[in-house]
Amino acid sequence: MDSKEVLRLYMEAFSENLKEIRAIKYKSMDDVAQNSTFDSSNYNKYENGKGNPTIETLLKMASAFGIPPKELFDFDFDLEKYKIEE
Repeated sequence: MDSKEVLRLYMEAFSENLKEIRAIKYKSMDDVAQNSTFDSSNYNKYENGKGNPTIETLLKMASAFGIPPKELFDFDFDLEKYKIEE
């Protein structure tokens, strides 16, 4: 599979996990912005699978949610199924 397609699928899975975490901690994306260093438009792109967050951004997300950073990646993604073709 093309690496861009694998990245797109991975970002979709990441964004779904992010939505679930946010729903537990905050009612809306605006609540995230009000209680963290994110503005809603920046945060919105990650929940919609459109952004590729840096490590610094991931640390800010984890801090805003009060979770260890590894929980942002606690979702299933079958690397064998979505293997990048070389």
